Amino acid sequence: MMFLRIIITICAIFPLITSAKPTIDERDVARMLKRLDSELERCDIYIESRTHTIDSLKSLLSNRKLTESEQIRLMFQIGEEYNAYKVDSALIFYNRGYEMSKEHGNDSIRTRFAIKRATFMPLLLFITNAQSIMDSISEASVPKGMKAEYYDARRQMYNYISNFYSDYSEVYREYREIESQKALIKELNHETPQYRLNYVEHLFYSRKFDMAERELTSLVADIDDKNPLYARACHLLSDISNVNGDYHGRIYYLALSAISDIRCATLEVSSLQELGRLLYSRDDIKRAHDYLSHALQNAVNCKVALRIIQTSQEMPIIENAHRSQIQSFRTRIFVVIAILAVLLIALYLTFKTVKKKNEIQHRMSSKLAEANRTKDVYLSQFLNLCSTYMDNLNQFSKLVNRKISAGKGEDLLKLTKSGKFVEEQSKEFYRIFDDAFLHIYPTFVEDVNSLLLPEKKLTMRDGEKLNTDLRILALMRLGIEDTSRIAQMLNYSVYTIYTYRNKFKSRAIDRDSFEEEGMRIKSISDNIGLFRPSSVLFSPISIV
Repeated sequence: MMFLRIIITICAIFPLITSAKPTIDERDVARMLKRLDSELERCDIYIESRTHTIDSLKSLLSNRKLTESEQIRLMFQIGEEYNAYKVDSALIFYNRGYEMSKEHGNDSIRTRFAIKRATFMPLLLFITNAQSIMDSISEASVPKGMKAEYYDARRQMYNYISNFYSDYSEVYREYREIESQKALIKELNHETPQYRLNYVEHLFYSRKFDMAERELTSLVADIDDKNPLYARACHLLSDISNVNGDYHGRIYYLALSAISDIRCATLEVSSLQELGRLLYSRDDIKRAHDYLSHALQNAVNCKVALRIIQTSQEMPIIENAHRSQIQSFRTRIFVVIAILAVLLIALYLTFKTVKKKNEIQHRMSSKLAEANRTKDVYLSQFLNLCSTYMDNLNQFSKLVNRKISAGKGEDLLKLTKSGKFVEEQSKEFYRIFDDAFLHIYPTFVEDVNSLLLPEKKLTMRDGEKLNTDLRILALMRLGIEDTSRIAQMLNYSVYTIYTYRNKFKSRAIDRDSFEEEGMRIKSISDNIGLFRPSSVLFSPISIV
């Protein structure tokens, strides 16, 4: 018994499980809107195809060999092609066909033209004329084979009229006639998509939404999206989603309906218009503006006054929102441009600073290289001086040994008393010292002269680099300030050095600060913080 209950329960819930409609989420909506955007870009292709079909039929109509009945049939066919594409042109051909059918006494085809005229006149605001024409056609006079067409025409005409009163529920319900649809359903073959759609629509207006949704979902799966019934079915699914509070489903099916309208080159549309309003409510301003602009352009091209009025009511609000959005984008662009400008200025200043630092570094590198060369020369000359003195000392020692061994002590005494040997060594020392010092202080003479009175400035003789005054100051600049040490190095007495120093001071612009200012004379290396020659390097000279 328990097993039987389980089987019954499974059988009861299985149809509900299999018929469950997949949930439509935000990603599905985004995908469908993207597809709609793509189709909008290709709408000219579909319109061109429909125009080509109409032009082909018109070229056939110009054939004079056609009989009146063939011409009437072509006019009806052209009118059908103009339906939902260019309503005014459709009415022109319906009127021409109606007049021609009156002349040739074809009551059946004349009724068909009259029905079509009445169906589409409300779109051009000829509401009274449409009702008069439709009321003039008695139901009994309609041939049996045209009953379905007649009821469908009445349903569609009153549907158009009711759209004018969508804001007035009582009037809207009055024109939303369902009796014609009931009669239409009885006339249709139950296997046709037209029957299924009208049956579902009747279920919808009877508020049987769940049943209507299941049937519509099945119908949409069975027909092609280039079938005009497809757009109508999707629009009805959108209305059911609205009733169920399914916001995503409403947008999704409106987009599907709009895509079908575009692929069928249908310009008399409401789906794109409604979709634009919905997207505006969710702040998708750009799409809302694009869709409503496209819907308005379609309505103008189709000459459908109803759609022009409906779309025009929405456009000012969305246009203002779109303009505000564009202004916001412009403001952001200006802010971005301003930020980029500041960054470019900062980049330029950084580049300029880096370039300046590179130039300074290059100059410092050049000075460093020059200082290194000066140091090399200085060390080379210092080593050369040491080598010379060692060689001279060695030679002098050999000379002393020979003189003493030969018993010529008197000759040795004469040699040392004459001072000639010391004088020669001093000249060599001066030459090497002058060269080395001026390599380190190349502007020393000019700098010293800048401290002297104009009439007391020093002038070097030809071939002379430094004189005794300058050598004394040079040794002091090198840190050798002890007078006895200076006297020893230059082979002068201490008194002579004092005399030279006092005499030099008397020629200075500022006697008291002369030697201090002389100590501040800069070398090549002082400008870049390198080594300063020290008196230690000249300590070997004291062996002279």
